[in-house]
Amino acid sequence: MGGSGSKSKGFWPFAGSGSGNDPANEGNEQSLAKFRGSRNATPFVFTRRSSLYYDEDGDLAHEFYEETVVTKNGRKRAKLKRIQKNLIPQGIVKLDHPRIHVDFPVVLCEV
Repeated sequence: MGGSGSKSKGFWPFAGSGSGNDPANEGNEQSLAKFRGSRNATPFVFTRRSSLYYDEDGDLAHEFYEETVVTKNGRKRAKLKRIQKNLIPQGIVKLDHPRIHVDFPVVLCEV
């Protein structure tokens, strides 16, 4: 669980500039400096990848099924067959309300 965080990919935009002189982290910090723009990372997420798909007719849903009629021992029976071909992902969707990034180190509620 928790494999969707960006730490597993080797990128963590909210990391501070470490005070240690570890040569292994030096290259990583330099590559992050270009992306980060010297601490311009925001803790908010405004878009996400949608889990919905369009089918050939333009309908939007998570899953699509086709009803097929199967004849077995002289009896007609309806069966649902899942369609997995010719589906187009919806893409990036703008969120109604900004969310806090999963890797942002902040305490939201302290008991």
